[in-house]
Amino acid sequence: MDTNNVYKKILITIIAFSMLFLTACGNEESKENTSKESAKFHIGLVTGTTTQSRDVFKTAEKLIEKYGDANLGGYICHLNYPDNFPKEQDNAISQITSFIEDEKIKAVVVNQGITGTAEAFKIIKEKRPDILCFVSNSHEEPDEINKYADLVIDPDNIKRGYLIPLCAKKMGAKTFAHVSFKRHRDIEQINLRERIMKATCNKIGLEFVSIDAPDPASDGGVAEAQNFILDQFPLWIKKYGKNTAFFSTNDAHIAPLIKKTMEYGAIFVEQDLPSPSLGYKEALDINEDMSNHDMLHKEEMVLYKENPDRMGTWAYSYGSSTTELLVEIAMRSIRGEIEKPDKEKVLEIFEEINPDADWKADYSVDKTSGDKIKNHILVYQDTYIFGKGFSNIADNKIPNIAELLKKYEEENIIRD
Repeated sequence: MDTNNVYKKILITIIAFSMLFLTACGNEESKENTSKESAKFHIGLVTGTTTQSRDVFKTAEKLIEKYGDANLGGYICHLNYPDNFPKEQDNAISQITSFIEDEKIKAVVVNQGITGTAEAFKIIKEKRPDILCFVSNSHEEPDEINKYADLVIDPDNIKRGYLIPLCAKKMGAKTFAHVSFKRHRDIEQINLRERIMKATCNKIGLEFVSIDAPDPASDGGVAEAQNFILDQFPLWIKKYGKNTAFFSTNDAHIAPLIKKTMEYGAIFVEQDLPSPSLGYKEALDINEDMSNHDMLHKEEMVLYKENPDRMGTWAYSYGSSTTELLVEIAMRSIRGEIEKPDKEKVLEIFEEINPDADWKADYSVDKTSGDKIKNHILVYQDTYIFGKGFSNIADNKIPNIAELLKKYEEENIIRD
């Protein structure tokens, strides 16, 4: 037997088999899959990696398990934007727009909507107007993303800007510490929420402090950002006291913030993008993945002993839920079951995904005209406090935020 020929045949077989799995989404020559019949359409799904968007990434895996990988004849084609996306914006745009080449792609879902998503959607709409473009947690200026997205889902940062400090006071806070960095403060919705938080703290009698921290997407990466929190937290407690509620605008800050909050007996209301697992999983050394309900229960068993009534989150993950929501809306829209998604349809599908979550939703409002923007929907849940249960803070009557903010800034901010 010619051994070299045998090895050659084996090598050719391995290469051919590997190419089957490396073929880009939508290649008509790659239709072999575990299902009996290949999907008639594809949905492009773009998320972060597990480094900064674990919840969303894991949900993408769950959706692929449910609907199948497009490379294997299923519906979902999943890509990740780079961790250092602020410096790799062109790369991120190229990734999102690469779906254009797949004739079967009928919808693109992006979560989080990093800077560059609006430009990517613009390119998609110019070349493939048949593709639906959906995004969650947009980092873009609302006016810009609203022009090109068929549907935008964002956390309701206007109402949360009022409710989070209110909940912090209910949990015993005397001071509210807002941790962020320049890139996030340049995002209109994050900047607006911080201003509302500051005005709310002034109204309800909390001291507001602003803390600058390293950007996890900068050259120092996640490690530098997390080490900063771990190193500085004892100094913050010494300066502001343990009755300080800490809030960060970035997911990568959350695990060390929760770890130290628990250690020093401080207060943590909820994450920027709340989730039972985000930060808590790492801080409490929970290694296995589990449902939102099971995760909440496991954390409860620890926190009601360690730091009761002073730490909270949402009962269902914002990132996971909105990713699943938008893929479901895409599925049903492509199949002709939904003509145009509205607030009622969003709440209806949320109810299917999270049966006991009590999501609340409203339309975004144009800041100039005051008109409702029907393709931009803002959502939130009630805060769940470990040791107490639901805070019912979401049931509070919210004042006119525009008037609250205007009054505070006219009285307290010196303008040029």
